[in-house]
Amino acid sequence: MSFNWNYRNTVVLLLLVLVAVGGCRRKKYENPITKDTQQPDKILFDKAIGDIERGRYEVARLTLNTLMNTYDTSEYLAKAKLAIADSWYREGGAHGLAQAEAEYKDFILFYPTLEESAEAQFKVCDLHYKQMEKPDRDPGHVVRADEECRQLLTQFPNSRYAPMAQQRLREIQEVSAESEFRVGSYYHHKQSYPAAANRLQAVTDHYPLYSAADLALSQLGDSYARMGPRFKQKSILAYQKIVREYPLSPLAEDAKKHLGEVEAEIPEPDPVALARMKYEQENVTPRSAMAKTWGVFSKSPDVSRAAKSGQPANSVLRPTTPASVPVPGGGAQTGTTDVTVSTVSGATTDLDTKPDARLNQPAQGSGEANQPAQGAQPAAAGGQASQVNTANTDQLPTNRQAPPPKKGKQKKK
Repeated sequence: MSFNWNYRNTVVLLLLVLVAVGGCRRKKYENPITKDTQQPDKILFDKAIGDIERGRYEVARLTLNTLMNTYDTSEYLAKAKLAIADSWYREGGAHGLAQAEAEYKDFILFYPTLEESAEAQFKVCDLHYKQMEKPDRDPGHVVRADEECRQLLTQFPNSRYAPMAQQRLREIQEVSAESEFRVGSYYHHKQSYPAAANRLQAVTDHYPLYSAADLALSQLGDSYARMGPRFKQKSILAYQKIVREYPLSPLAEDAKKHLGEVEAEIPEPDPVALARMKYEQENVTPRSAMAKTWGVFSKSPDVSRAAKSGQPANSVLRPTTPASVPVPGGGAQTGTTDVTVSTVSGATTDLDTKPDARLNQPAQGSGEANQPAQGAQPAAAGGQASQVNTANTDQLPTNRQAPPPKKGKQKKK
């Protein structure tokens, strides 16, 4: 009993020590001001940074807002605005990350030429990257992370964050490609080959760096082969692409076998693709034992198989039309594709030859019913009826005839 009590006390004490050490440990801020000065705005900034490092984010934001409102000409305004965004980013959570994105966007809008703007854009990409879910779940953050990383490469191509954003983009597109591949593979398993070919064709064309692109091409070739002789050439192209662009794939020999059966040309491996696959095999990211054990329970996707080289796609995957759907008119576009406006000249219309109907006067007598009778007087204030000149009553239009006189009843004698 004494041993159990001592062991329990020891465990509780160690947990308390770990919590205390973790709470006292400071996480250094990435963008401090190293200038040694005793200016009041610098003192406020240093105090706020200390609070951020200790996790007191609300206090730090109050101090930074005081600095910005009190010293509106301070040289530390940009740093203070960036520090507010960083405090939200460190605080985390759905609300904190949403506030951080808004603050980073404001910083880029106000200070687009500063080097820190590229860092702000990278953190916007990173906060969506951290909220990504597995390929079979909501792709909202995957799409947003893809857009924000490509925005960094477009707006800040020469910044030091560009290579990191490019690698982030490869990992994001690995998740997007995996999501689309799973749908195509499901259709292939259900023998819905036109739908499978549509999805797999889009994946292999848009995401050539996808780690399972060779498997997608193999299922694509099989889908086209089962769709009939009309799609034989598309099946051959899919198998040839495996041999040419994925020569180290374990499916390359099987692709050569299929090409030999249909007596199609077997292409030579592309040297660039061969070198890229060798580099990928030599730089595989190993998964830790913890990740393998708890990865099933995590909502975050596994991006360890993502490519480490190559140019990622520069656009989002758009829906495509299945190859089995016939194109009307032999491939020509039909319907109205453009609307133009032009002035008609040299034509005579009723608008040019006839008078404006709004200027026509009403016919004689058509409007007299709405006008007061000649000689009529307004009603008296006391409610008495107005007197009408009986001399002109015959001119008033009427649609009713006078009722016949009533016959009186004769009294019986």
